[in-house]
Amino acid sequence: MAKSSLLSPRYRVLLAGLFSQLLCVGVARFAYTPLLPVMQQQTWLSDADGGWLAALNYAGYMLGALTAATIGSIRLKDTLYRLTLVLALASTAGMALTESFWAWAALRFVAGFSSSGAMLLASGLILHWLIQHGQRGELGIHFAGVGLGMLLAALAVELMLGLALDWQAQWWGFALLAVVLLVPAWAWLPRPARPLEGSTGGQRQAQPPSRTFMRLMLAAYFCAGYGYVISATFIVAIVEREPLLAGAGNWTFALVGLAAAPAVMLWDLVARWIGYLGALIAAMALQVVGIVLPALTDSLAGVLVSAVLYGGTFLGCVSLVLTMAGRLYPQSPARLMGRMTLAYGAAQILAPALTGMLAESTGHYDIGLWLAGGFVALGAVLLVWLRGVDQTAQRLDAEAKVAAAR
Repeated sequence: MAKSSLLSPRYRVLLAGLFSQLLCVGVARFAYTPLLPVMQQQTWLSDADGGWLAALNYAGYMLGALTAATIGSIRLKDTLYRLTLVLALASTAGMALTESFWAWAALRFVAGFSSSGAMLLASGLILHWLIQHGQRGELGIHFAGVGLGMLLAALAVELMLGLALDWQAQWWGFALLAVVLLVPAWAWLPRPARPLEGSTGGQRQAQPPSRTFMRLMLAAYFCAGYGYVISATFIVAIVEREPLLAGAGNWTFALVGLAAAPAVMLWDLVARWIGYLGALIAAMALQVVGIVLPALTDSLAGVLVSAVLYGGTFLGCVSLVLTMAGRLYPQSPARLMGRMTLAYGAAQILAPALTGMLAESTGHYDIGLWLAGGFVALGAVLLVWLRGVDQTAQRLDAEAKVAAAR
């Protein structure tokens, strides 16, 4: 019976989403983080160059997110989803074929574009299938793939370092892993039979947010994006640069992924008690501590606490904002998420490039970490203000608490 349940259509679809996250996020996007110090040791790659490559990766993600938000046809979204799986594989293998900065830049951009397939397209396609088949619209398993993907990337690099593989061989190893992950990500998600037309009856109508809500939320989400991307890009390099912590970088990144895996489900529970805005403020406050700890201490305990706090909050922030978009625009959450993605993505392009240049000029990442922590703290303050003065924010918090009483 257990085997039958595991292989039921519902779990095959949900696992297809998880495997797409492992491929497009874990491999195509986040393999770069644990491999960055290896590439810096074995190639000409500098701190500034590493930051620019990360910035271009996030620029590719933003383009993919905006592309996904503008497509209305569910069949076209399915086609684009499958294209992103192939692009994830191709961009990963391509990294081993060249040492040209511009070629790497193009490949990181494509990898970023491909990650939007798992984060946005797959989630929409999975929800479409679940709704059509009368299933619960829950994506906890799907988004757990983000944290598990980070864990997978860190463990894979640690294994390949143990085998004394150089940076090129490691990219080939990730390409082989990508082939394995692509098969269930492609095969287990059925093609949509037809668009969902005429089936919106009974859904809540859109409740557009106030102008104050949009302005402060966009500013706060920009701040959250700035803070998220610094640790996501540089945490392994930051840890490996400390003499007392050499060799702990990949294990730190693995712990980030392990903490991130259940984050969506945990923050959904927190939101039921203190509201969406309350949960988002709490997550960002904890994230500030997680971001700046490596600048305050070089102890292993401090770094591990930092990894848990960061990993356990960044994905929660994204999921809470996505949930609020769904509450405000039940039939078309992409309407709000497109604008939010612009704010979040702009920060992700600016932050790694600036941090890389600061690290190259100073020889350390401390200034970049304090700047990132400051941005997230500012974002939390903006949300506290928003929660106190805006009716849209207060309504969203009240709706979240209603779920706790059911």
